Amino acid sequence: MNVKIITDSAADLPREIIEEYNIDVIPLRVYSEDEKEYFDGVTLDSKTLFNEMRNGKVFKTSLPSYEYIYNTFIKYAKENTPCIYIAFSSELSGTYQSTVMVKNELKEEFPDFDLEIYDTKGASIGQGLIAVNAAKLANSGAMKEEVVMKIKNNIQHIEHIFTVDDLQYLVRGGRLSKVAGFVGNLLNIKPILHVEGGKLIPLEKIRGSKKVLKRILEIMESRGTNLSGQIIGISHGDDLDKAIEVKNAVAEAFGCKEFVINSIGSAIGAHAGPGTLAIFFMNENKQ
Repeated sequence: MNVKIITDSAADLPREIIEEYNIDVIPLRVYSEDEKEYFDGVTLDSKTLFNEMRNGKVFKTSLPSYEYIYNTFIKYAKENTPCIYIAFSSELSGTYQSTVMVKNELKEEFPDFDLEIYDTKGASIGQGLIAVNAAKLANSGAMKEEVVMKIKNNIQHIEHIFTVDDLQYLVRGGRLSKVAGFVGNLLNIKPILHVEGGKLIPLEKIRGSKKVLKRILEIMESRGTNLSGQIIGISHGDDLDKAIEVKNAVAEAFGCKEFVINSIGSAIGAHAGPGTLAIFFMNENKQ
């Protein structure tokens, strides 16, 4: 391995994949209503979070702690290990800016530390797939320049298509007006959203949950290229059965064989809520 891949917990990667590809993960922070601090995926798992949210609890999120970022980076600086940090979208979090700040501070003490930081403009397994593809290449012995090219290409071409089960969580997070959320829930409207320029953008409104999957498959068909040869990401808000249903539908429709499926983590889940479903794929074939 010629370069170490680091990301943050917003990437929502399964533990077995993190271990298989030797990816270092820095946790974002989550705060309960009584201001108790948790570390995403370390001291708070998403199933606990979603159960609490179903019971009316509200959570806030924050970027990783300075100490956690610093301690992660300085370990590799001391070893003189080249690193690439693959960050949560700067439009959704201050994580990217914080890691750049820590990097600049460390460069004063370790001027030769080779660390590059990339804003994925993505989130959840969309961000995670970029990290996995980079780690696969790095672990194969590829030079850093080749890994960087892969990351830049993936950032340009990763698609995020998702829907939420209950609009109240987007309303609570300021992503949707209270009136729109109230009317949407009354009419059984399920929004389909995507990520554009690192921001969450409403794409369509579908009435009835059964029609949502059909429409998501249509969007995949229109945007994706060489879907059968890709790793497809699926994240869910504590609804593995629905995620498996989506996986089977995608496999049948496009012949896809390789999937990364995981629950949305606490940092993303605190805003998206239980019942969220998201799918991630590349919109062209240079994976």
